[in-house]
Amino acid sequence: MNAHVEIYHPTVDPRLVAETILRVTRSLGHASLRASYVSDVLGSTPLAPLARALDLLCARAEQAEEPAREVLLSIVDALSAAEARDVAQQLREEAAGESLLSLERLLRQPLSPRTPFPSAETDPKEDRVPDYGKGRTLTLGERKSLARRPDRNVLEKLLLDPHPDVIARLLHNPRLTEDDVVRLAARRPGRPEVLAAIARDPKWLHRARVRLTLVLNPDTPGELAAPIAGLLVRQELRLVAEATHVPAHVRALCIEYLERRPPGEPERDAGARDARDMTPERKRVQ
Repeated sequence: MNAHVEIYHPTVDPRLVAETILRVTRSLGHASLRASYVSDVLGSTPLAPLARALDLLCARAEQAEEPAREVLLSIVDALSAAEARDVAQQLREEAAGESLLSLERLLRQPLSPRTPFPSAETDPKEDRVPDYGKGRTLTLGERKSLARRPDRNVLEKLLLDPHPDVIARLLHNPRLTEDDVVRLAARRPGRPEVLAAIARDPKWLHRARVRLTLVLNPDTPGELAAPIAGLLVRQELRLVAEATHVPAHVRALCIEYLERRPPGEPERDAGARDARDMTPERKRVQ
């Protein structure tokens, strides 16, 4: 990355670490630069002050402090990357051992694998490669190549492709719209690998409707649903908490976040309103 990375000494007050992360991240104009900076911080800061600094930022975001919420999105971007899996686990263990409750909520995982919902039953049709009109089944390499092309007709078929590598390429296609990604993220049964590809893509994770759709999908991996839940606003949290098809641990986490939100939190994002029809219950949020 091009941004300057400040290296921290282990004895630095975690409050200073938190303020530095806040200041430097917000000074960077592009989401990818912000996520890259936070990734460098994750790799260069000793675990104890890093965990306490992140806990402070998470707590401030839970209180709807806008600068902290803004930076939390970059933290989630960085922690969602596959290469951050080890440091995320170390932070998870540190949060549990030191009772860093806000950080623990951000990194929470289900205690045991969930029982699949009826929607998650395997459908053989979901494993089929779409007919791309070539008279034969295309190879993975050919489908990945097609995912780069700005052809809307082919794109519609690519959205049905079962392979996460094809979807990962497709997510960078300039013709792909937010509605396409919401439709992909809402599909049930959902493929955890495909949902993970969406959750790890900064461009789409920064869209409120996409975030909410991922959390509402019961097949989104728990280690990705938890940090995304921390980015939801009050109305969205209510919607997830009331959605009976969502795993219990995700609903419980959203209830905890609701309890932490200040009464006057503004409802800035339209994601909750736009996603009402994504739930089978279609309840009206009061």
